[in-house]
Amino acid sequence: MSLTDDFLAAATTRGPKPSAILAAVAPQLDATGYMGRCLSRPAFLEAEEYHRLASDLDLLHSALTRIPERLFGGDLAAFALAVGLTEEQAAAVVRGRGTAPSRFARADMYKDGDGFHLLEINMGSTAGGVDNPILNKAMLELPFIADFVERHRLDYTETMEEVVRTILTEAKVPTGVRPTMAIADFPDSYPDLERQLHKIGAMLTPMGIDALPCPVDALEYKDDRVWLGDRPIDIVFRLFMIEDLLKPGAVAMLDPVLQASERGHVAIFTPLDAELYGSKGCLALLSDEAYRDRYSPDELAALDRILPWTRMVRRGPVTVDGRKTDLLEYAVAAREELVLKPTSLHGGDGVLLGWRSDPQTWAARLDEAMDKPWVLQRRVRPVPETFLTDDGEEEWLLTWGAFLVSQGLGGFWVRGSQELDGGIVNIATGATASCCFFRTS
Repeated sequence: MSLTDDFLAAATTRGPKPSAILAAVAPQLDATGYMGRCLSRPAFLEAEEYHRLASDLDLLHSALTRIPERLFGGDLAAFALAVGLTEEQAAAVVRGRGTAPSRFARADMYKDGDGFHLLEINMGSTAGGVDNPILNKAMLELPFIADFVERHRLDYTETMEEVVRTILTEAKVPTGVRPTMAIADFPDSYPDLERQLHKIGAMLTPMGIDALPCPVDALEYKDDRVWLGDRPIDIVFRLFMIEDLLKPGAVAMLDPVLQASERGHVAIFTPLDAELYGSKGCLALLSDEAYRDRYSPDELAALDRILPWTRMVRRGPVTVDGRKTDLLEYAVAAREELVLKPTSLHGGDGVLLGWRSDPQTWAARLDEAMDKPWVLQRRVRPVPETFLTDDGEEEWLLTWGAFLVSQGLGGFWVRGSQELDGGIVNIATGATASCCFFRTS
């Protein structure tokens, strides 16, 4: 019997009502990534699943972050243009590149009977959900869940602590130094996140960082330091995204921070090149059989397990299941098995699901996307999971967000939708999230 089956059986006979669970934990979820709501139970992972996923994501990160040297001779700008960035974005990425690719990321995946399959990877500091352990702790205040976790020797990861460790490592903060960090978002999106960012800042205080949320235009560069008012800033935690660079005046607004970083006067967590590796165009390069000779056997095995068929939308032949075919002809014929995605947008923006589109709309959107920064990705069919209600049970489709940090796998942010055919799962548009407990041995 799986952990999930065991939990459901126990909860049905002697557990608290799901409504009682939700009522107990909801007050702690205000001004968090959960947006005040959650699913009626945690998600669970067996030890074998956990360790395989940790290994596969580590190999995926290795393969992703070595694309520039393996495919582009180390030319980061050429790589950026190849995966769909504009010249202005590519120039900013080159200016804001780190000394090494960041280890901080969130891989979003579906899970079927064969394991996890990647939908996208959010590389860098813009990956949300790091406050997920709030729900683990709230769930553990319920005796029934605490007893289940203890009996099955389950664990969870303090994601926020792992993120802090990663920040201090990658920003090269000396041991014993308490840095001051600006959590900087773009001015037009900052007001919506301000309460949540202040709550996260308070959580970071006992972990060794003084965190000050702000819009990025509040930062000033003078006297070889970045300043927020009268506070000198050691680290800028970047919440502004690569698509923000396309907004009028954005590059000029960010120029002081980029200048300070180039001169070694402030550390950016994470540098702009992190988002480059999160482009869906990177997944198309990793998926392309033409480059399989560039990767180790271990990397290839991981990619084959975790990465669905993905290609840039380009005219001409592609390889599908070992056979050459015309991309457009294949995309039209296989509409119900494909998703059309922009390479560098977030939150499901622009995504078109072939199985929810009529043939005319699908063909028109393919024509619009052709030879532009878009990818086609093969549909993943996840297995829904059962959640109890006060009156019975219901099925939810889970998107597993797994964090990568400096020490490996850094916890989970699990989001659920009742659109069981695989619709876009987004907390801001109504999805509901949960936490995860896992077994490691």
